[in-house]
Amino acid sequence: MSVLPLARTAHRHIDVDGVRVFYRESLPERDDAPVLLLLHGFPSASHQFRRLIDVLGSRYRLIAPDYPGFGHTETPDGFTYSFDRLADVTEGFVDALGLTRFVMYVFDFGAPVGFRLAERHPERIAGLVVQNGNAYAEGLSDGAREFVSLRPETPGAEETIRGLLTLAGTRSQYDTGVPDPDLVAPEGWTLDQHFLDLPGRKEAQVALAFDYHSNVLRYDRWQAWLREHTPPTLITWGVGDPFFPEPGARAYLRDVPGAELHLFDTGHFALETHLPEIAPLIAGFLDRAWT
Repeated sequence: MSVLPLARTAHRHIDVDGVRVFYRESLPERDDAPVLLLLHGFPSASHQFRRLIDVLGSRYRLIAPDYPGFGHTETPDGFTYSFDRLADVTEGFVDALGLTRFVMYVFDFGAPVGFRLAERHPERIAGLVVQNGNAYAEGLSDGAREFVSLRPETPGAEETIRGLLTLAGTRSQYDTGVPDPDLVAPEGWTLDQHFLDLPGRKEAQVALAFDYHSNVLRYDRWQAWLREHTPPTLITWGVGDPFFPEPGARAYLRDVPGAELHLFDTGHFALETHLPEIAPLIAGFLDRAWT
């Protein structure tokens, strides 16, 4: 009986302007393997891509960093948490690894980080895999709109944000919209909560929450970028997402009409339940986009 090859994965740190960035990198059999940059979401980190790296990493070079304020990445005292700064560090990370061209997987927070990178270096983007990563007003649920409207001076705003940073709040992001929660491994939200409970991490997440409106203000720019560059695009979307509903997935087709769209009956973390369906789609897309 033959066994499908699983990836060998290296776990490393690299310094980017004083930030000790942790990342996972698969070690594919080919030196010239297509590169897929995996940009994680909230409240997770690169560990959310472990199984995807296992199944695709022997054939493709999958690279997944942890942002400042997430996972194993370490930041210096006084680091300012904003989406611009997350993009700055991620750009520095890409430069430090010498990545000149890659397909970019954007999920949740990965979309605002990734689209900032795309604006700065469009020549590097060989294609996009969009998984519940929003760039359209109609892709915001009512709950997401209320979240975006929070400001530090609003009474009770910080308490509302901190309510999402509890174990119950973290688990709900994995379970909500999932028809069969038994398919969701508990270590995902458990590990997320471990990192959220580290010193200074909740303060970092509060700062990013108050900055999230800066992403919505950029939606027009990102849509214009998509129309101008029309990158090869694969969209995989969990339609039960409580933050980013299905219209946000379909909206991409206005600006990238040739995009490939696949909808799944699951929630925000679609890879948790639908890896067997999504991984082959990504593999086929990488083979087509990497030219």
